[in-house]
Amino acid sequence: MLFALGRSIREARKRRGLTQAEVAKAVGIGRAALSRLEGGVIREIGMRKVVRVLDFLDMELTTRSRGAPPTLEELKKDMES
Repeated sequence: MLFALGRSIREARKRRGLTQAEVAKAVGIGRAALSRLEGGVIREIGMRKVVRVLDFLDMELTTRSRGAPPTLEELKKDMES
């Protein structure tokens, strides 16, 4: 789950042509923490920090039941990749 979130954050950041340092500074976290978040290997990070990153990148966090089929948007995104 964290790996997928991190991958989405990294893709959004790169689409906007931003560096990790630029995003980290804008949202008030360390570049290393953002790197670990993007890599899905961060041990602990507060939800407020994650939300600040998502807000800065014009993203939102959504949830669904485990095992639920992918949404149409997720299928489209997979086909584009």
